[in-house]
Amino acid sequence: MTQQPTTSLGRIAADAAARRPRSEAPPGPVIRVRDMDFHYGAAQALWDIELDVPRGQVMALIGPSGCGKSTFLRTLNRMNDTIEGTRVDGQVLLDGANVNSPDVDVVELRRRVGMVFQRPNPFPMSVYDNVAFGPRLHGKSKKAELDERVERCLKGAALWDEVRDRLKSPALSLSGGQQQRLCIARALANEPEVLLLDEPASALDPNSTAKIEDLIFELRGRYTIVIVTHNMQQAARVSDSTAFFLKGRLIEVGSTRTVFTNPARPETEQYITGRFG
Repeated sequence: MTQQPTTSLGRIAADAAARRPRSEAPPGPVIRVRDMDFHYGAAQALWDIELDVPRGQVMALIGPSGCGKSTFLRTLNRMNDTIEGTRVDGQVLLDGANVNSPDVDVVELRRRVGMVFQRPNPFPMSVYDNVAFGPRLHGKSKKAELDERVERCLKGAALWDEVRDRLKSPALSLSGGQQQRLCIARALANEPEVLLLDEPASALDPNSTAKIEDLIFELRGRYTIVIVTHNMQQAARVSDSTAFFLKGRLIEVGSTRTVFTNPARPETEQYITGRFG
């Protein structure tokens, strides 16, 4: 095994793990995926996925471009339903219930399993109205209640101090990093159980990336977070567990420290040491 890159990533993961408060017992999974295949029309993109997502922790999905990690992420709240001709087989269980059952309310599912995309996508409205949009959609209309939730979620997204005097300003007037944190606040306003992050910092500068990573660390425990990232150091810094995908298959999953210091599969070792990807 090539030691230095793996050891460096392992040290980052170990240092990050040491900063996290220890729970008395490992949390049970909030999401269980069983025998899951996924197709784009006639083309199969995922094969035989079996994965548990621990409650209240951060799981990183890593792998080369085109390996299926973003496709997998989108199966967790049925965002792939927006693409014509897709099909999922097997089970995706959220708190024991199959999200692909025909009687599932997809709007409610996406409230419980929120998503933040690769590029910031604030609505063309004010900062306040972006955060209040979801609660209003779900019947919250009292101003005092909305004011409280907007402030709480902007604080939760580490953005309140920067925008408290700009709540009526257009969201598109914010910087890229601020817009992405606003999108996280918008997702938090729906009071989700799970937050899906699809490369949330890939389009941001290093300073904004650091703020997003700090935010993920702060949200850990209060929310279950699943993050897709190409940045191995980012995965090592922010995640409790890591799942490695390759060519539409889940190759390995385990604690982030173990995956980066002592991977069980040669393909994982080759990827994290930069031999391909």
